[in-house]
Amino acid sequence: MQQMPSVGRVVHYVSHGTPVRPDGSQAFTQQCRAAIVTEVDPTDPDRVGLMVANPTGQFFHPLAAGGCVLDEAPEGARDGGSWHWPERV
Repeated sequence: MQQMPSVGRVVHYVSHGTPVRPDGSQAFTQQCRAAIVTEVDPTDPDRVGLMVANPTGQFFHPLAAGGCVLDEAPEGARDGGSWHWPERV
């Protein structure tokens, strides 16, 4: 059975990371961050609004600003700004 996002569910948000420097390094790489679903697009349940918990504070990405889209690609291949279900451990 496929999971469906709903308000209050915990998901992972993929941060964008900082721009790549000329030497190929980054100050901050893409990271998975804990996030809570704050709203679900009624016409596209793969697009949600999130409250993201970062080590330095919270970040809000509401549907009104475009929301975040589900990215089911393998770890390491997901787009920054997307969300996915937490991996089973």
